[in-house]
Amino acid sequence: MSIAVSRSTALVGVCVALALLALVGQRFAQAGAAREPDVVSTPLEPVASAPPRALLVVHVVGEVRRPGLFRLRDGARIADAVRRAGGATRGADLAALNLAAPVVDGVQVLVPARSAAGASSAVSPSEGVVPTGPVSLSSATIEELDELPGVGPITAQKIVDYRAEYGPFASVDDLDAVPGIGPTRIEQLRDLVTP
Repeated sequence: MSIAVSRSTALVGVCVALALLALVGQRFAQAGAAREPDVVSTPLEPVASAPPRALLVVHVVGEVRRPGLFRLRDGARIADAVRRAGGATRGADLAALNLAAPVVDGVQVLVPARSAAGASSAVSPSEGVVPTGPVSLSSATIEELDELPGVGPITAQKIVDYRAEYGPFASVDDLDAVPGIGPTRIEQLRDLVTP
């Protein structure tokens, strides 16, 4: 038994079949794309950033426009400390100060005044300046030690406490055992103190 199909009916049937195949193919394509393997992303290691530069605190006094405590970045020079204090006054003797020296945390920067003869003025130790003779680490009072550059009352007390516990200093290098005093500070004090 043969079924007679008109040409137009066959053409419509073929078009419907093609449309169905296109829809089914599109569904399979979408389903295949959804099944693609997931790309595993590994978190990137953060780029090592430079450590923040430490801040130093210095006490700038003497012939400056705004004496006081200032915070400076590690690596700063005495010139930077004087600049932060508003700069030197007209009466300052900057030739008596090493402006290129690195700043050390906790130091006092004294900008001296010019004397009438043009030389640096000598200020008495009672005004907080370095004493004229060497200070004995083994017998100096807290007040005498406090007058040394970079040695405040707390560090002076630590020196006295160390001396009370371990006895007199045998060498200036023994200061390295005192908390808060390192090689740089020892070199600053080497010509100003005796064991």
